[in-house]
Amino acid sequence: MVDFEEYRPLLLGLAYRLLGSMWDAEDVVQEAWLRWQATEHAEIREPRAFLVT
Repeated sequence: MVDFEEYRPLLLGLAYRLLGSMWDAEDVVQEAWLRWQATEHAEIREPRAFLVT
């Protein structure tokens, strides 16, 4: 199983570059974590791609 924290810096950096605000970036990463938790991980073939979307 892939750990979400492995991708957290990538997601935070991407969200910050897109939004220009660390507060908003943190919110987006939190939403990604909630989506990650609600999804059956066996169905995810590429975790990085799933999280970046």
